[in-house]
Amino acid sequence: MIAYIIIGIIAYLIGSINFSIIISKKVAGFDVREKGSGNAGTTNMLRSVGKGAAAVTLLCDILKGIVAIIIAIVIGKIWTELNAELLLQVAGIAVIIGHTFPIFFGFKGGKGVATSLGILLMSNWQIGLICLVFALALIILTRMVSLGSCTAAVLFPVLTLFIDEHYTVLTNDKTGRVYFIYSVILAIIVLYNHRSNIKRILEGTENKISFKK
Repeated sequence: MIAYIIIGIIAYLIGSINFSIIISKKVAGFDVREKGSGNAGTTNMLRSVGKGAAAVTLLCDILKGIVAIIIAIVIGKIWTELNAELLLQVAGIAVIIGHTFPIFFGFKGGKGVATSLGILLMSNWQIGLICLVFALALIILTRMVSLGSCTAAVLFPVLTLFIDEHYTVLTNDKTGRVYFIYSVILAIIVLYNHRSNIKRILEGTENKISFKK
């Protein structure tokens, strides 16, 4: 039990390092949460600071998810008596919670989409790529990042019911269903973080991005 708590704490602290806040203060001289949508994430960085800062933020947030999962995988290989799948899942959930409620920044963080992508790619690269392509297609068609993000979050649990290959950790003849509850929790967190966006989507007032700028 202690090992799972330790990996959870480590992952949470990794998630709590909010690069959009750090970069916006360094590059633009303000906290990105004070501008635009008030969200500490890539999309608001794009609108409030610029493409370069947004790209760096995106990469760093993805890496947070990747690093947290790698640490869980390494610990699982060192202590083989532990449930490796559970270690990975604890790390994935904790890093997203850290990103959403960062202890270093007053528990007000981002929506966790980029970090979720890192988690998905490290949990199962095939599922991660399917969700990414699906999200990008919707974003291009609708120009709504939130719609693509929310749809991909919902797609993740569905795919775990049908895909049993390419999981980074899957032992003892287990199937992808062992990741179903984990994927549902991640989806719920992402959807919760997008609750205001979902409301605007339903009302037809959601903000759209411009590919011309």
